[in-house]
Amino acid sequence: MTRKAIELALRGDTTALRLCLERLIPVRKEMPLSFKLPPIAKAEDAKAALGDILAGVADGSLLLGEGEALAALLERYVALDGLQQLADRVEALEAAKQQEQDNA
Repeated sequence: MTRKAIELALRGDTTALRLCLERLIPVRKEMPLSFKLPPIAKAEDAKAALGDILAGVADGSLLLGEGEALAALLERYVALDGLQQLADRVEALEAAKQQEQDNA
């Protein structure tokens, strides 16, 4: 089938040519966003960023799918930040426990 499509394309069949080209150079499905988010240094900053995303979807400067993708990234960031805070607390507790054992 591939050989036949190539043969047809070489003979000038524009549909076959388009199919061959789409396989060689796939159509770009996503475009870079030019949507500016506020700086996010900690999980609390994600709330303001999510507000900006919602406003962007509401005013049409972001498509719904783009807003959902950005919100999902923020959600992952907040989850990772929470895990890091938990790891820091466990480490501090273990260090305190070790200090108590060393002093005993």
